[in-house]
Amino acid sequence: MAMKTVTAREANQQFSRLLGEVAEGEEVVITRRGQPVATLAPYRGRPMTPERKAAIERLMAMARKGFHLGGIRATRDEMHER
Repeated sequence: MAMKTVTAREANQQFSRLLGEVAEGEEVVITRRGQPVATLAPYRGRPMTPERKAAIERLMAMARKGFHLGGIRATRDEMHER
């Protein structure tokens, strides 16, 4: 499937329709004066890299142990109760 191309003016005038197409998986190149300047594409989220996963696991371990908050020690659950 070829990528759809629209001018910046068309993108502005048809933004809602283009969002609908993008939500269905279409990618749209937006041009200004004939030159590509942007791509409107479906959101794919951030990949879960090994480094990101390890950082999340470290943070969750710290939260389970609790944090020192100005002389008060609080766990994750206790912080949400305050």
